[in-house]
Amino acid sequence: MWQYHLDARFMNTTPCMVWLPLDHRQLGEDGQQMPYLALGDKYARAVKDSVGAVPVLFPLAATGQIDTLLGLVDGVLLTGSPSNVHPAQFFEAVTDPGLALDPQRDALTLPLIRACLAQQVPLLGLCRGLQEINVALGGALHQSVHAVAGLADHREPVGASLDVQYGAAHNVEFRAGSPFADWAGAARAQVNSLHGQGVQRLAPGLLVEAVADDGLVEAFSVQGAAGFAYAVQWHPEWRSTENAFSAAIFKAFGDACRARHARRTAVPA
Repeated sequence: MWQYHLDARFMNTTPCMVWLPLDHRQLGEDGQQMPYLALGDKYARAVKDSVGAVPVLFPLAATGQIDTLLGLVDGVLLTGSPSNVHPAQFFEAVTDPGLALDPQRDALTLPLIRACLAQQVPLLGLCRGLQEINVALGGALHQSVHAVAGLADHREPVGASLDVQYGAAHNVEFRAGSPFADWAGAARAQVNSLHGQGVQRLAPGLLVEAVADDGLVEAFSVQGAAGFAYAVQWHPEWRSTENAFSAAIFKAFGDACRARHARRTAVPA
């Protein structure tokens, strides 16, 4: 009887994998909503096409499983989201009753961030992900950047096409010597802007890598991190293969993930 045999050289190989935490959403018509676990397609595609890794999900992962699950992956990408970090996480009451929140995501991502840093797992935060890292390490957020005197409105134009919403919105200026300047090939770059919250107080140990024209923190790194640990307030995942700066950010993240993968899967001599 004919049988198919796998080549032994490939039986124990695993791909480079990046964990993307999920959002908790209520979807459906009013009165008929159901809970969903959601991930934006653009984030998974950026991991596949620009990071060069396999996006993986752990639905309903518990905080007690974080250390074990991190041992299975080579990086963590904290995505943006329609939801915001709950103000209770930085010891404030909610000022806007209409603020979209996802406390279940907060409950996983905040300890996940601290575990990534402790285990030297490459970490990249995008938009909400930047805010999560800041809060996880002891920082605070503006709940509504547009309501703060001296700061611009960083939200996307409501009703505009996606091309307009994700189009260049403002400049960011990089810290002298920042890797972002190397990735952008310039001291400044134009980025998109689709967020309501933003950094109010930077957490201890974070180094500002980029600021907007109004002074709002747009990117930072984790000082002293043994591995890749960066975050941006904008959305480089949008058509990441078509933007050289975005592609460079994801390549640097991917290189760090592949280095961890090589260590993680090395066969002992």
